[in-house]
Amino acid sequence: MDTPAKDYTATPARRALDALADNTEDRAALDMLASSDVLVPVPDDADEADATDPGAVALPVIERPGGEPVVPVFTSEPAMAELLPYISRYRLVPLGALASQWPAEDLALAIDAGSTHPLTLTSDGVRTLLARP
Repeated sequence: MDTPAKDYTATPARRALDALADNTEDRAALDMLASSDVLVPVPDDADEADATDPGAVALPVIERPGGEPVVPVFTSEPAMAELLPYISRYRLVPLGALASQWPAEDLALAIDAGSTHPLTLTSDGVRTLLARP
């Protein structure tokens, strides 16, 4: 009997994104995503204090085509390396905690941008769909 190969990059967050690609209303997938950890890139020019402060996370903001600001986060190191191969450091952050303190300004969140099933949320979407106490 053949056993399928296990995909070790299929984190709970990645599985949630795959489920949401099929059904954007999947509450269980949204809950799984919100309770998952994500990798938040630390820019190479960030100083060590900013990179390691447990009470704060510096959000890396990039511009999407059209000039809209977005914060990229990732479900795994391979997903991050595929889109941002030059990033050598990251913080592992609970997505729900990050979302509960999301800035009020118009700042989108892109999870696994560049993957087969990325998810980009507006600022309101981040706080409404993913914020957990």
